[in-house]
Amino acid sequence: MKTLDNKHNERGTTIAEFAVVALLFFTLVFGIIEFGRLLYTHNALTDATRRGARYAVLHHGATENDKQAVRNYVIYGPRGTFDVDGNPTSSPVVPGLTNEMVIVDFDGVNNAGQLLPFGSNIGSATVKIQDYEFSLNIPVVGRTLTLPAYTTTAMAECAGEIPDPIN
Repeated sequence: MKTLDNKHNERGTTIAEFAVVALLFFTLVFGIIEFGRLLYTHNALTDATRRGARYAVLHHGATENDKQAVRNYVIYGPRGTFDVDGNPTSSPVVPGLTNEMVIVDFDGVNNAGQLLPFGSNIGSATVKIQDYEFSLNIPVVGRTLTLPAYTTTAMAECAGEIPDPIN
């Protein structure tokens, strides 16, 4: 009779043990999924800076409109679409990537201090993504991570043009 009484006293222990084990198991599963998502985001941001720097050196000019075109290329990719007013109609390559996070800088001046035309084998373009925040969606451990700055510098290419001599 004594063993039967003990059995009735331990009825809820199975549920309590399952709750603890399930919490650990699902935290581990979500951690693996979120690590994969973090790795994808890291690769996408790295690729976006590379793609943007290449686009910048192949397209002439260093005006603010040119820089905005590079930012749009970095954020929305080569298939990004815009309406007639210039507003994006497609989603960013990486969710949460904004215009303020993308910095575009053109380097290269001639002897007169003027910016050299790109596509002339002289100068470089630097694209930087900074302050991107990644939100981990892991039960119990969830938090927001600020990823490091992603920077790519590409040298200008001739792109089939004959460069003008520098004065």
